[in-house]
Amino acid sequence: MGRQPLWRRVNFLPQATYFKPAGVPLARLHEIRLSVEEAEAIRLKDLEGLEQEECAGKMNVSRSTFARELNSGRQKVADALINGKAIRIDGGNFEMSRRRFRCVNGHEWDTPFEVITSTPDLSCPTCNTSTIMPIWPPETGRFAGGRRRRGRNR
Repeated sequence: MGRQPLWRRVNFLPQATYFKPAGVPLARLHEIRLSVEEAEAIRLKDLEGLEQEECAGKMNVSRSTFARELNSGRQKVADALINGKAIRIDGGNFEMSRRRFRCVNGHEWDTPFEVITSTPDLSCPTCNTSTIMPIWPPETGRFAGGRRRRGRNR
């Protein structure tokens, strides 16, 4: 049995998660699935212009793992652009770097990933109640079982 993949840390979820070529009906399109961590790798390296080592640190992965995610994402985007395929961004093995919580009294706050993983019992910083629940992001990554499936990416 293989080793479980590590969760990648993601700091940003795109608002637009589906892209398609203009003038082609959805029924005739092939679709490429870009994982959230592949999109994050492209964002950090190509949009933010960070060095690979810094990108890897932000995603909490090794440099070689970051390079694999980046290359895989770039290859999928190139395939979609050159061959007229749609791109769907969803799923993957990721954890948000910050989570938004709400207590029963209606207070909301953001908590960094490191605090979530190192503190056994979180409580509201305003009223100190322990009856809290995560409210952001809804149904993504680790919290929706967004595991990568073989054969669906290409």
